[in-house]
Amino acid sequence: MLALQNPDGTWGSQFHTLSMPDRRRGLITTEQALRRLKILGYTLEDEPIRRAVDCMTRCLRGERKIDGYWEKGHDWALFTKLMLSAWVREFWPEEPCALAFAQQWAWVMEETFAGGSYDGEAYRRAYVQRFRSPIRGGRERDFVDFYHVSLLKGMLTPETEDRFLHYVMGKPEGIYYICGPVGCLPEEFASRETMRYLSGVELLSGYAQAAEKLGFAADWLEENRNSSGQWDLGPKAKDGVHLPLSESWRRKGARQADCTQWVGSILARLRWKEDS
Repeated sequence: MLALQNPDGTWGSQFHTLSMPDRRRGLITTEQALRRLKILGYTLEDEPIRRAVDCMTRCLRGERKIDGYWEKGHDWALFTKLMLSAWVREFWPEEPCALAFAQQWAWVMEETFAGGSYDGEAYRRAYVQRFRSPIRGGRERDFVDFYHVSLLKGMLTPETEDRFLHYVMGKPEGIYYICGPVGCLPEEFASRETMRYLSGVELLSGYAQAAEKLGFAADWLEENRNSSGQWDLGPKAKDGVHLPLSESWRRKGARQADCTQWVGSILARLRWKEDS
């Protein structure tokens, strides 16, 4: 993957797409690469991430375009800024351009939940007022997706964060691009469904109230340790993005070690308040 990075810090010819990489043809987008590298523990101190973040911040400053891709029916310029800001903040939360954009969205959320719960009309008014753009497509109508949830970590007042998380976790469709409804535990632990579910829990774990809101998920993880005190999500959990963490699962015990490392890191984030 590192060898596929372009000189400008991107991957492939397209930035957007969080779906599975086309590994058979060796095709990958910048988002897919960033997602995989973050899961593997890469940070802004690592050169591939630094180069990618430098490129994205230049795009946010209007010094270049990330690519020539464009989707009709949406405010694609605004959505591109959302994607770039979310990914920059994943690695550099205080970057000025991305932070300023996150503050704009935080204001929209404060207005949306000011009445105590989600208010669709308040959301539409705040969106139009802040971004000077009409709500046209689904990307504008619904904010329960990876980008908004990632972007808003650490940006909301406690009252709004409480209401926002309640709304996100109760969304029947789940978090778009990531998982199904977070409020519903998977029926089978060793499954691809659990892998997706945990990716959503991991995303929400960046919020201050996550430990309280997701206590039931932490309890469920504790209950699903195997007899050796570890976790095993099964062979179907191997998606090439979240797992494996090691080079291969052919070595005996590698799958269990990878699953234990990933699940354990998520559980630690959900239990930190109890340990502090």
